[in-house]
Amino acid sequence: MTKHFFGDTAVLTGRSLSHILRSPDTIITTAVTPIAMMLLFVFVFGGAIQTGTDNYVNYLLPGILLITIASGIAYTAYRLFLDLQGGIFERFQSMPIARSAVLWAHVLTSLVANIVSVVVVVLVGLLLGFRSGAGVPAWLAVAGILVLFTLALTWLAVIAGLSAKTVDGASAFSYPLIFLPFISSAFVPTETMPGPVRWFAENQPVTSIVNTIRDLLAQQPVGTDIWVALGWCVGILAVAYFFAMSAYRRKIS
Repeated sequence: MTKHFFGDTAVLTGRSLSHILRSPDTIITTAVTPIAMMLLFVFVFGGAIQTGTDNYVNYLLPGILLITIASGIAYTAYRLFLDLQGGIFERFQSMPIARSAVLWAHVLTSLVANIVSVVVVVLVGLLLGFRSGAGVPAWLAVAGILVLFTLALTWLAVIAGLSAKTVDGASAFSYPLIFLPFISSAFVPTETMPGPVRWFAENQPVTSIVNTIRDLLAQQPVGTDIWVALGWCVGILAVAYFFAMSAYRRKIS
């Protein structure tokens, strides 16, 4: 059964990836908005923002990476919704394939597409002056956190794709996720925020994730932030996966 699942998932993932290869504008569009934000903050707002660092790009990039992922997962909900409306799911149900492989194919496709978008954004960051002396272990830790964050948000996107009534509804859920980094430590230190806003910023998932990535890349001690970040990512992933599978079972029953 396990072999059956992995084989089916690989085939369906190849199908989803082929759609992206035929339409690379998905990745381009995903990367354009975060890159535009990075350019805006570095060259327009950066000189007026006090972060306690000499290189604002180094401070800014972790938050931009999270915005890149939040932008990219909207396409997962969109593609899943189109498959449902196009009757693809009904065809798959008539075939001897693992049921959950259909969802995992969309999730893995999202993961691959977002990794490519993140790499593009990092390369642009390097052109803008981003520098890090972090070693391989730190970069691997950053990659692991970003993968967990992508999986967590992608399973949220699966719920939206299965539950939406319209194409716009399928992708619109990502908008709050894109704006969440703005009320965090992604762009400015939380110490500069008024009381209630600061409390929210310091107790939402983005701040701990951004702080962890920033400290890893700056070769600074991460403290408890890394455990808080991992807790948020794993917790959101587990809850989203449970509700996504429940919604999927209702759809195919």
